[in-house]
Amino acid sequence: MPTMPPGPASPATATSQANLGLRARKKLRTRQAIREAAYRLIEEQGYDNTTIEQIAAAAEVSPSTIFRYFASKEHIILTADFAGPVIELLLARPADEPPLIALRRAATESLRPVYREFEVEFARRLKLVREVPALRAQMYEAQGRLVEAVSMALAKRAGRQEDDIELRIALGALAGALTQALYAWGDHGRPGELVEIIERALAVLQRGLTL
Repeated sequence: MPTMPPGPASPATATSQANLGLRARKKLRTRQAIREAAYRLIEEQGYDNTTIEQIAAAAEVSPSTIFRYFASKEHIILTADFAGPVIELLLARPADEPPLIALRRAATESLRPVYREFEVEFARRLKLVREVPALRAQMYEAQGRLVEAVSMALAKRAGRQEDDIELRIALGALAGALTQALYAWGDHGRPGELVEIIERALAVLQRGLTL
């Protein structure tokens, strides 16, 4: 599954921030300030012309501070832990629920709480992914790690081997379906809610790829 533009890092909502300590809230604010500065500069002067030093100056932090939060410029745009929430919800699904149904529900349930608040940010990320080859490469690399992590969780849940080829094939198909759902959402004026488009994509897989 793709990194949410997936992300599914989904910034904490105001409610969740209220439950954090002062230090944690400060880190979240710094992280988001860096990301907002990056978006603004990239929109003004292009991705390739925007440097870490410029982002640091715009966010009023040092370059070394940026590297404490993000490994690279690409990670500022795409860093996300979508796997964590999905896996947690997946393992909590009823044991007798078919794997693809369980995964479909876990994926949509993890996205639904943050989608409305961060729809604009999702769209900005997706636009950059479509335009910048380095970001597409980063997304596909993250997608591979996510497929591996979810495959291990599904194997644990179903009592199958972690290297089960059928699991990897199913998850590879799922990753492709989610990528196309995201592109469809971004390419056509974001018709409808992203969660609904993802639900439709997963339903296609669930019924066996029949048209």
